[in-house]
Amino acid sequence: MRIVVASRNRHKVAEIALLWAEHGWTLVPVDALAPGAELHEDEPTFEENALAKARQAAAATGLPAVGDDSGLEVDALGGAPGVRSARYAGDPCDDGRNNAKLLAALRGVPEAERQARYRCAAAFVDPARGLELVRTGACDGRILETPRGNGGFGYDPLFWLAALGRTMAEISVDAKNLLSHRAAAFSALGAALKAAKFVV
Repeated sequence: MRIVVASRNRHKVAEIALLWAEHGWTLVPVDALAPGAELHEDEPTFEENALAKARQAAAATGLPAVGDDSGLEVDALGGAPGVRSARYAGDPCDDGRNNAKLLAALRGVPEAERQARYRCAAAFVDPARGLELVRTGACDGRILETPRGNGGFGYDPLFWLAALGRTMAEISVDAKNLLSHRAAAFSALGAALKAAKFVV
């Protein structure tokens, strides 16, 4: 059996596959099985969005599904862009425009007041077993005034990790998978699935 990943973001699918490599589960992007599946994420919280997407992917494919929702919370912006992080600058999703809008919103905000965090909620749904699980993770940092690094995606070039002295876009994939919000959420979800004796 396979687990469907309720995402059309290829970077995210690859990241999840790496995070769960140790479990030996076969992860399949939703478009490989149900390209017409709708994945609505219009709920007010990361947890509800992650669960909604996992439920939709499971319903569309008949298989267990995992979904996540993640985003950036900036204290000086009252927690924005939050659950609207991917479409902060409007549709279609565009990392460059999102980053530009974020920098414009923070213009004039001093370095000491640019604290932020990445948040992630990861959800697993298996209708056949009546199993639904949600776990969360976070990673603290601050927002730079100019982007640095070519790795990662989303707001990574602006997200400064003080302990490492680099942005999220300047560290290796292995390093990111040790400390990222998504790594924390999926590590917790994987452990919960093992505790629930989930076997595919």
